Amino acid sequence: MEREYQSRASLKKEVKSLFAGHWGKAVTLNIIPTLLSIIGVIIVGAVLMAMIAIFANTDPSMAANESFSGHSSGSSFVGQIPSFILGLITLGINFTFLDWLRSKDADFSSLKGAFSVFSKRYFLGAFLIRILASLFTFLWTLLFIIPGIIKGYAYSQASYIFKDLTDNDPQADVSFLDCITKSRELMNGHKFRFFVLQLSFLGWDILAGLSLGIGYFWLTPYKNATYMAFYKDLAGDQFLQTTSADEPTEEVTVEAI
Repeated sequence: MEREYQSRASLKKEVKSLFAGHWGKAVTLNIIPTLLSIIGVIIVGAVLMAMIAIFANTDPSMAANESFSGHSSGSSFVGQIPSFILGLITLGINFTFLDWLRSKDADFSSLKGAFSVFSKRYFLGAFLIRILASLFTFLWTLLFIIPGIIKGYAYSQASYIFKDLTDNDPQADVSFLDCITKSRELMNGHKFRFFVLQLSFLGWDILAGLSLGIGYFWLTPYKNATYMAFYKDLAGDQFLQTTSADEPTEEVTVEAI
């Protein structure tokens, strides 16, 4: 019998029920990425206004030459570092949301939860999995943009699989490539579901932007927790179950990615 998964409405309802009486905890847990999102909205707005002012008072060809003259690949690479660090912080927040969804216990430190990924247990694995998943996605994108996007969704749950496997047995030698492969298998037939779930927040994103980013204080934790509810529903407890020592393990190769 084919398993039934929760609908988008059901996932969002679960999160809203979880946050009932605890919205302050959810907001403070996400305070760092939320503030950066607000700053990003303000910067984008300021840049757009500056560009409009520049092009309204400058010859277009001169403005184009000036804009390209200062470009360098080095500055582009350096600019990715804060984004990568923010991604790790968001990952730690999502780890905390996943535990909260499973335990229903809101008795945790928001600051500790926000930086949970930087613990000895998670950091190295989370760091390398993000690097590998980004690399594989980039290589697929070289073939064509669409395959890269599809693979990005296929690898999107690898870090959470790593968390479950590590929590199940902290002493186990978890294979990072295996986590990526398991994510690809887990998301088989569910990539479009996840895409539509993300797309369902588009209207709220627009409203949050129009509020000068203030709406992100509530929207960011709502979105992140809903994505964790999606993983919890999709994966269940299959990665939290102890594997028998006699059970053969599948060798993972790069070709399987």
